[in-house]
Amino acid sequence: MRNLISLTDLNSAELEYLVARAVYIGRDGARAKSLADRAVGLYFSKSSTRTRTSFWAGAARLGAHTIAYGPDDLQLVTGETLQDTARVLSQYLDALVVRTNGPIGDMRSLSANASLSVVNALSECEHPTQAIADLATIAEEFGSLAGRHVLCVGEGNSSATALAYAAALTPGLRLTLLCPDGYGVPENVLETVERLGADCAQVAQYTDINRVRGTVDAIYTSRWQTMGVPKEDADWLRAFEGFRIDEEFVAKVASPHTVFLHDLPAVRGQEVSDDVLDGARSRAWRQARHKMTAAMSVLEWCITGTEHVH
Repeated sequence: MRNLISLTDLNSAELEYLVARAVYIGRDGARAKSLADRAVGLYFSKSSTRTRTSFWAGAARLGAHTIAYGPDDLQLVTGETLQDTARVLSQYLDALVVRTNGPIGDMRSLSANASLSVVNALSECEHPTQAIADLATIAEEFGSLAGRHVLCVGEGNSSATALAYAAALTPGLRLTLLCPDGYGVPENVLETVERLGADCAQVAQYTDINRVRGTVDAIYTSRWQTMGVPKEDADWLRAFEGFRIDEEFVAKVASPHTVFLHDLPAVRGQEVSDDVLDGARSRAWRQARHKMTAAMSVLEWCITGTEHVH
């Protein structure tokens, strides 16, 4: 039994395997029912279209039974402790997939008191399975991750944080974070990136596009209000002027082979224009597909403890 609560808990080989397995499943499918007769719980206390559906569909394709819990379905809302809930669910489930938009410590508390796998499907500060889907999309597109340069534009949110950790754990992968002043990835995240990469991580953060050197292989963005959480500054949109991905922006950093990525959902016309999201460069829809293959890779790895790309 394993958990995937944060990418910081993985080493480079483990992340490489999870990405490679996701690419393989996306290409050849999962022919073996590796999770036959297993039980997976999906606890989503916040809204979700892709992540919840991808974990449900992925678990089903691997042969597992699933049960979904909404924000008011567990006795947590009536006062039962997280620890007691974890002990009880361990009697029934092999894994619990959790989205809370809360602190990652809650998931660690769950795993400490449960004999089941806990998978982080989005916490307040990190979205690890999204980063696995992102890397799978890039690896599938280019054949490998080494030597590639990803430009992540917009708010330094949970997806950007996970991508930074993933880049630090992937030798040869370069990541540039381009964020408005005051909306970047926190300093403690960048310090963790340096530790994960053993001071060899190729991760940099800027507020000015003119600091980005050379062309990039992928331009990545997310919506600017993660999970719809309001920002403290009522006039926050002004800070994001110039960070929308449109054809003019793409022309500044793209080569003929550059692709566009978006973790979705998109606020069209805000962080991305229609012509980019729906254009020939866009791999956002394939990226959404890889949310399922990443979920399958992670569930299989956590529950069975096995590693077999093919």
